[in-house]
Parts: sequence; structure tokens; C-alpha cells
Amino acid sequence: MATTQFTGSEGYVAAPELLASVNIAAALEKPLLVKGEPGTGKTMLAQAVADALGLELLIWSIKSTTKAQDGLYVYDTVQRLYDSQFGADVSDIGKYIKLGKLGEAFRRTERCVLLIDEIDKADIEFPNDLLWELDRMEFYIPETKETVKAAVRPLVIITSNAEKELPDAFLRRCVFHYIDFPDAEMMERIVRAHFERLDDRLLKQALESFYAIRALRGLQKKPSTSELIDWVQALQIGGIPAGRIEKEMPFAGVLLKKNEDLDTLQKSRAQGGNPRRW
Repeated sequence: MATTQFTGSEGYVAAPELLASVNIAAALEKPLLVKGEPGTGKTMLAQAVADALGLELLIWSIKSTTKAQDGLYVYDTVQRLYDSQFGADVSDIGKYIKLGKLGEAFRRTERCVLLIDEIDKADIEFPNDLLWELDRMEFYIPETKETVKAAVRPLVIITSNAEKELPDAFLRRCVFHYIDFPDAEMMERIVRAHFERLDDRLLKQALESFYAIRALRGLQKKPSTSELIDWVQALQIGGIPAGRIEKEMPFAGVLLKKNEDLDTLQKSRAQGGNPRRW
């Protein structure tokens, strides 16, 4: 059972509900499944937890072609065949077994944080294929007749952008938390955490314009927290005074990444002019 509590970190501002979910998942020794729209800090959460608790972070980034087996181990039969052709001793199969990120986490003698990032990118059967391993914290390698069992349960954080539904059997084994998009007050705290010095007027105008853009109808991709942080940095680098933000919306391409969304912004500005009237 975990005794150390996660209370956030200097560079990661989290709502109390999210902090509670992390600590509950750690106490129950269950994976924490975190959902939310892109840019709400799901992936950064694992790094923040690892840094705050002084734990090693392992990252398993999921792709559309990823199989559950990849996270456990890979048997390099090609290398073994290559070595045998050149007369090398290939009797020790263990030399050709490479552990995946889940396998590495099980091998650790001290607790670590394992991030399974964007699990919804994989095939629908992928989560079900991990049920046994996440429940039992062990897996079997038939090539070496070895069972790899976790000496210490890792703190598993799983992220999803909700691109597809996850199986009910998998969901039952997780502690679930949905990260709501930050309100203006929380967003101000998040942005300030990334800058040592930030002009109050510039931040106020940037936030006002940012939320006005997110409220525009018809946007194909709303700007995220990470894009707001990039935009504020661009405004600083460009030496843009607060008064020009509302009038000109400089560097809008840092916030909006689609031509159609930039056109929507231009049309809305032409009709209203003031962010409060968009």
C-alpha cells in the first residue's frame, strides 16, 4: 500500500479531485485511467507524479499497431538465427528476450510510475489482452519457462483521448478520472506555473481572447492548454503589448492549426471586433 501522497508539483497545477484520484489509485493498487480532451495535461500527469514522489517513470506510448505482447517482452528470433549462422552459441534463449515497458516495470525492485499513453489508439482487443497482467502483475515467458512477477506494484497511469470506447471488463479494473477543461482561474494558475515573469495585463488579455476563441461555433479543433502556453510565450518573444492582442490577434497560428478555423476567427472578428462579442 502506498503511504506517500501526491499533492501536485511546482510545474503541474491539478484540481483537488485529480489529486485525490491519483492517491486513491495508489492506495487501491489499481491503474488510474485518465480521460480528457487533448492538451489537458494527461500525459504530463505521470511525469508530475513521478517527480513529486521521487519515482522512476517508464513510458509505453501506444500506436495503432501496438500489441499487448509488445509491453511484456519480445523474442528476437531474427537475431538468434543470425548469430547461429555465424557460429555463435545461441543455447541461452534468455539473451534474445527483450522486456517491454510493462515487463521492465515488473522487474524493478522499487516502485515506479508506468505511463500507458493513449491506450485508445490501439486495437479494441488491446485493453482486454492486458487484463490478466494488470490484475496479477505477472506474465509467463514460454521460451524460457520463466514467470516475471512484480516485486513491487508500479503505479500505472493510463491515458485516453476517448477516440474509441474501452471494454467494460477493462474499465472495472481501473480508477477513472475525467480531466475537465480548466476554467479561467485554474488556467491562470497553470500558465503562471510555466513562466517566471508574466505581465498581468498580457495574461488577462490572452486568457480573454483564448476563451473567446474556444467559444466560437464551428471550430474543428479548439486550442488546448499547451497551445495557450505556446501562444503566451510567442507573445512575449514577439514583444507584443497587451493592447495589441485584442486588436490584432497576433500569432493566431500558434492557437489554431486549421485553415478553416483561422477563417472562422477572421469572420468572427470582422463581425464583432471585441472578444467579448465573438
